[in-house]
Amino acid sequence: MTDQTDLPRPPRSEGAHHLLASARHSLGGLRRLSRETAFRHELIAGAAGLALLLAARAGLAEILGAVILFLLLLAAEALNTAIEVVVDHLAPGWAEFARDAKDLGSLAVLCLIGANLAFLGYALAT
Repeated sequence: MTDQTDLPRPPRSEGAHHLLASARHSLGGLRRLSRETAFRHELIAGAAGLALLLAARAGLAEILGAVILFLLLLAAEALNTAIEVVVDHLAPGWAEFARDAKDLGSLAVLCLIGANLAFLGYALAT
């Protein structure tokens, strides 16, 4: 089996081809992220939060704020997953740096979960 680091780099695309390649890479990232249980839970929680805001007849500013915070949460989850993938490759066994990297990525996600919950609570209370 060939080590993935031995594969040749694909040719660089430009212009419209670059945009299409970027979109394909983003969709590939979304497919990879969809295999994460935490991501699926966050999607369900985000949909429930949006449903609560709509049921409470929240204003456009509250809904937009919630959507932006939710997208930031998904971005943090994607980065956290990327950190975990790289760390697992670099340290298949236990290593302190691996634990620290994963813990810090997890903290970033937790902070954004807290921000989402705080904003949802504020938006529903006003």
